[in-house]
Amino acid sequence: MIYLLIALVCVALDQLTKYLITSDLSWGQHIHLIPGVLGLTRIKNTGMAWSLMSESDFRWVLAVISVAVSIVLIVILIRNKLPKWESFALALILGGAVGNAVDRIMLGYVVDMIETEFISFPVFNVADSFITVGAAIFVILYGARSIREEREKKASSMPELKRLRESREKKSGENDDEDSSL
Repeated sequence: MIYLLIALVCVALDQLTKYLITSDLSWGQHIHLIPGVLGLTRIKNTGMAWSLMSESDFRWVLAVISVAVSIVLIVILIRNKLPKWESFALALILGGAVGNAVDRIMLGYVVDMIETEFISFPVFNVADSFITVGAAIFVILYGARSIREEREKKASSMPELKRLRESREKKSGENDDEDSSL
């Protein structure tokens, strides 16, 4: 249940930042936080990540997808069969998905505000950051665990392979002895 609380904190942080941005900046207004590095620009994102498909009205489709993904993540976290850091990563993803779903359902768009000034990169929000960081952590940890489990599986099967080889060699030797006695 701690992971659901972590997800709830992520949603709260996301919604708080969006509230602060919408109450202090007008649409398209930009302020420099760290000149040349990071700024804030209030934009309306009616599409997916990085405003993909924003020309079409996929609001409800995206909202349904966000809710479906959130339900799946909640079930996974409640069953709690993953290692703690993988569960933590999924909690971040859940918090980000719910944060953006709230915007889509309540506003019809997602409020984005974080803008990198040192590279050309789409404007994003705190929920997007939680999703990205959570996904990166999960992929790294899950991948490392899968590799480790595969190595352990191979290592544990090594004695069996050795016994199989010895048994084959023994049978082959017995066959050779029978051939030489003829």
